[in-house]
Amino acid sequence: MRHQIRTLVLGLGTLAAGSALAAGSALAAGSAVAAGAGPAPAGFDGTWAVEMVTEAGSCDRSYTYTIAVEDGAVRYHQASPDEPKVTVSGRIGQDGGVTLGIRRSLASAAASGKLKGNGGAGAWKVEFLGCSGRWTATRRTETASR
Repeated sequence: MRHQIRTLVLGLGTLAAGSALAAGSALAAGSAVAAGAGPAPAGFDGTWAVEMVTEAGSCDRSYTYTIAVEDGAVRYHQASPDEPKVTVSGRIGQDGGVTLGIRRSLASAAASGKLKGNGGAGAWKVEFLGCSGRWTATRRTETASR
């Protein structure tokens, strides 16, 4: 039986993996947030739709999430009750640089890239599964509602 992560938005797309992911496989993409980084300008605030596409490894073909950005801080934004619970941490730098950690159940991933204007792109990796790919993001709103 395969499980799929259904929605994660931050200008990145959908990221899905098989039962190994749901069983606690690690998703890792990106690096840790630089210490002491200041808040991003309000220019990146809002909710972002993120699609993650798998290019290598045993993860599902794609995943989609919604991410909220407020003063450079990033969090998961559950757009509907049927979306899985995901924990997102990280920051958007003043230059639009993206550094994220994404966790669902026991699985965790890392993503890095760049936002510019109302879009963005980058890469992600799930080391435990040997998965990697790219993400794209599109801003949906200019405020990060709770």
